Amino acid sequence: MRDGFTRVMIAALLVLVAVFVAQPYIDRIFFPPTPRPVEPRGSLAEAERTAIEIFDRVSPSVVQVVARPAGAGSQGIVAEGVQTGTGFIWDSSRHLVTNSHVVAGTSEVVVRLASGELVQAKPMGVTENYDLAVLRLDGIRPLPSAVSIGTSADLKVGQWAFAIGNPFGLDQSLTTGVISALKRRLPTSAGREIGNVIQTDAAINPGNSGGPLLDSAGRLIGVNTAIFSPSGANAGIGFAIPVDLVNRIAPELISNGRVPTPGIGVVAADEAVGTRLGTEGVVVVRTISGSAAEKAGLRGMDPKTGALGDVIVAVNGKPVRSLADLTDQLEQIGVGGTAELSVKRGSTTTSVRVEVADLGRPKS
Repeated sequence: MRDGFTRVMIAALLVLVAVFVAQPYIDRIFFPPTPRPVEPRGSLAEAERTAIEIFDRVSPSVVQVVARPAGAGSQGIVAEGVQTGTGFIWDSSRHLVTNSHVVAGTSEVVVRLASGELVQAKPMGVTENYDLAVLRLDGIRPLPSAVSIGTSADLKVGQWAFAIGNPFGLDQSLTTGVISALKRRLPTSAGREIGNVIQTDAAINPGNSGGPLLDSAGRLIGVNTAIFSPSGANAGIGFAIPVDLVNRIAPELISNGRVPTPGIGVVAADEAVGTRLGTEGVVVVRTISGSAAEKAGLRGMDPKTGALGDVIVAVNGKPVRSLADLTDQLEQIGVGGTAELSVKRGSTTTSVRVEVADLGRPKS
């Protein structure tokens, strides 16, 4: 009796095991797999709709810039050593804006439009002082509309920022973030500094250079130009040239191929020198021969004794604490204008009127 019960239990257990093993096969026969139903998503969030609308509207006007270095031979734009970056349509006359370092030292520039079409481009003007360049597309073809221009004068830290570009050659990439800081200073390869630079945490990587930084209305507020990163990749700190400066420089490059360099013709000491001497302002080392500063009677340091000469402490009543402050003030006055300098000379402060000249103009 007990043996019969055991055999029944073993048989039942074997049947259960067989059913368990065969279950997947049975399910496939009687219940074939089908795609799972799609869960309705609902409406996009407002922030998502904003980003999508900005990309759809602006990205057709953003291009990839490929420049072949001078002396690279005729291997074409796929040769080693090509410089790549981003640009965007500036106006209806086929002008593009990008960074000067994207096209510097190159002999051929090709632009890839958002449509994928390759077009030759000719540099119209380049300025290393502001890291900006204007290109003009060859031929006559319908182009997307120019990027809408905003202003950088009323930007606030914390407002949204959108960057479109070609990081690492990956074209038509959108990154988002906020404006992290304002009024940064950015050194250029020409030895000057760009003032009022925008800092953003929107991811900017190699290849984004020259691309647009946009506000939440899709307007241009800056031109992406550099990143701060020991590794060379995005570290959450990117910089953009403010649009108000771009809007002043681009027409000059289109009309004249260059931008005036306002100055008075002084060679200034390093800021550390002023700190060591316990004085605040721009320490004049010497004046350039024939310059407006020399004609106005500004005095440099005594080359024999090292005695302090003039120290510029204000321009038109506005304090000057560094060479960058002096440069900013002279740029606001402009070439041909007159600067009223407050100069500390020994124990007294005197006023000196100096005409602002174009230091970069080739001598005839």
